[in-house]
Amino acid sequence: MSREQESPEERVRALREDVARLRAAVAERVVGQASVFDGVLTCLLAGGHALLEGVPGVGKTLLVRTLAELLSLSFSRVQFTPDLMPSDILGTTVLSDHKLGGRSFGFERGPVFAHLLLADEINRATPKTQSALLEVMQEHTVTVSTQSYRLEEPYCVLATQNPLEMEGTYPLPEAQLDRFLLKLHVEFPSHDELHAILDRTTGAEPSALAPVLARERLLELRDVVRDVAVPRPVQDYAVRILEATHPERAKAGSRIQRFVRYGASPRGAQALLLSAKVRAVLDGRFSASVEDVRAVVHPALRHRLILNFEGEAEGVRSDALLDDVLGHVPTERTRA
Repeated sequence: MSREQESPEERVRALREDVARLRAAVAERVVGQASVFDGVLTCLLAGGHALLEGVPGVGKTLLVRTLAELLSLSFSRVQFTPDLMPSDILGTTVLSDHKLGGRSFGFERGPVFAHLLLADEINRATPKTQSALLEVMQEHTVTVSTQSYRLEEPYCVLATQNPLEMEGTYPLPEAQLDRFLLKLHVEFPSHDELHAILDRTTGAEPSALAPVLARERLLELRDVVRDVAVPRPVQDYAVRILEATHPERAKAGSRIQRFVRYGASPRGAQALLLSAKVRAVLDGRFSASVEDVRAVVHPALRHRLILNFEGEAEGVRSDALLDDVLGHVPTERTRA
């Protein structure tokens, strides 16, 4: 039986088995960070990008490298600095000498041409350089002069930023933040996890990891996620959650009206539904629920709320505002 002929239950079962093998292999190299792995996996399965926020040394880069090995994906890392130029990321046109004589211009591809791009400390680059990723993240293409180049699928940008050190950094533009499917908080390891990290990193060098899934299989798993059903009431709940983040809407809560300048964009609703689909299928279901949407509200929307001056001055956290939204919006639509 071909995969196209499999029933939804069989497709879900196969996906969960593949993910279980991938999760076990990652655990051999990366200590803890289960929620971060789930978030990055959600982005890979949904075809989105992730912004990882955490202090240095908590395993962000290791997780990305490990996933690239286990999924047989090409991997590039760019260390973002204030002097980094867009051409350092995208590539540039160079003049080359031919063996038989003569010269010609050709495009030399930059590190962006990889399945997984780790944009390390992305907020250290200038807005001009940050904006070089806008087309890449949305269209999966690179345009230089008048020529466009298509990036090979799957394509995923995993960007990191340090939440503590603000000197010498540039806030990410709202347009770029909106292109990240999820924003994930990478927590500091627990006491036992610190012991496990030391045991693994201060002894013998770890052995190389064997690939667990092929690139083609990952693309098949994406199709499974896209086919997950979303009942209309569930989609309506996601829409009402999104609308409740906009202070000008009548159903917005008092704290949203007081502290938020602009709410989440329509991409936020897309992130809610795609992430809910992934959560449903990982739980063995071929239909998303309201609880799936509620579970992904924080990572899907926390970077999409734009605070006003009062919210910034009082240090209001987006997660706290989203808690208010979840408590304010009923799970079932009330009729007037």
